Amino acid sequence: MDQSSITPNTSNQQLVTSDNESATALLHEKQARRRDTLRDVSYVEYMTVGILCFVNLINYMDRFTLASVLTEVKCEFDIGNDSAGFLQTVFVVAYMVFAPIFGYLGDRYSRRKIMAFGVALWSLTTLFGSLIKNFAVFALFRGLVGVGEASYSTIAPTIISDLFVGNVRSKMLAFFYFAIPVGSGFGYILGSAAFSVTGDWRWGLRVTPILGAVAVVLISCVMRDPERGQAEESHMKPTSYRDDLRALIKNPSFMLSTLAFTCVAFVTGALAWWGPRFIYLGLKLQPGVDADESSVSLAFGLAGLFAGALGVPLGAALAARLRARAPDCDPLICGFALLASVPFVYSALVAAGAHRSLTYCLIFFGMLVLNLTWSIVADIVLYVVVPPRRSTAEAFQILISHMFGDAGSPYLVGVISENLIRTFSPASSEPSDSVQFRALQYALFTTCFVEVIGGVFFLVTALYIVRDKLKVDRAIAEAEAQSTEPSHSNAQEDTTGGGE
Repeated sequence: MDQSSITPNTSNQQLVTSDNESATALLHEKQARRRDTLRDVSYVEYMTVGILCFVNLINYMDRFTLASVLTEVKCEFDIGNDSAGFLQTVFVVAYMVFAPIFGYLGDRYSRRKIMAFGVALWSLTTLFGSLIKNFAVFALFRGLVGVGEASYSTIAPTIISDLFVGNVRSKMLAFFYFAIPVGSGFGYILGSAAFSVTGDWRWGLRVTPILGAVAVVLISCVMRDPERGQAEESHMKPTSYRDDLRALIKNPSFMLSTLAFTCVAFVTGALAWWGPRFIYLGLKLQPGVDADESSVSLAFGLAGLFAGALGVPLGAALAARLRARAPDCDPLICGFALLASVPFVYSALVAAGAHRSLTYCLIFFGMLVLNLTWSIVADIVLYVVVPPRRSTAEAFQILISHMFGDAGSPYLVGVISENLIRTFSPASSEPSDSVQFRALQYALFTTCFVEVIGGVFFLVTALYIVRDKLKVDRAIAEAEAQSTEPSHSNAQEDTTGGGE
């Protein structure tokens, strides 16, 4: 590796103050004049962000409704922890496999039509899936839900990036990603409440399709689909898919932050899927505690909801405040947040079998710190990648982070716990609650190790972030300058092909 490529912050600061400032001066002037205050934002743009947030909310409600009624799902289909974890894995695998396809389409065709199709698909498959009695077919329909959700998740952040720049973009992204933990919390609440009222876990899957139908109408009739790079007045054109991927792979800030976010996805996927079940088993071991899994799912969902409601905007606000003093603060905040989450998660796993209130408190703070990263990571992807390939970048990050993150973590934890149960308990006897709890606890300890790895990846990202952001600013400014010079028609292709 070239030694100059790993020179830390002092070298990055020199880049910021170098002759490259003249190449980006025009871009910064236009951004400040057009979009640097909320007063410049039109009502339609507000409505667009609101619609995207609404869809993101019901998207994550749908993902975690099943996690709140996992015991009932296991009983109905007569499956173990490994097969229960597989339900989430098949969803995420379909989600990540189709993300690159929608990323390619999102950089070239109507994003409104693609999103409307995707939301309609996952709403219908969720509804029809609630009627299925066969486990294999039910798992197939969960995969189809993932296909529909992939179309939305790869495109929505790029629409926000084309409407806003600077601190306004960061605020809008924080608002958008605020819906992820809040929607996840509502998913637990919806699933447990629907089961408590109806006695049938399937009714929890029949609420989000109704909201999805509303979302399709809003996307088709109200949402705005801006030109790509509109907020930055970018004149860059799409390049070939091969050039897009080559540029992304050569972009260290993008690749390192993607690997770091993969660790975040691994941890959140495992804890979100198995958290309520684990706490329920821990409560059953505590004398005098009346354990009810529906109430546990409700409490877990509320903890996640409030942790996200505080953590996501707190992370965005912290980054906005520190950027003027430390241009590389975004990955540093994410790295230290991930490392700070480790003792909270570990302590919660240890305390679950003995202290009810302490467990929920530790889980809340663990998720609060972890949620600091959500909007910041999204912002990083958007400002280190040029406008014509941002949907591809989002899709590529989804593919990597889910392939090695939450696609396998629920299943991996389930497999580890099942093997530990067979080790701790004789094959001829039914495993006790204590054995099930201990096996799941040991399996979930893997999340602590993964958090440490993710924190290190974020800290390494800080070595490159300023340089890579500056490259994007220069590419946009050069493309705009060249668009006014017809004789330099070939320069645009050079810029878009090597701007990163």
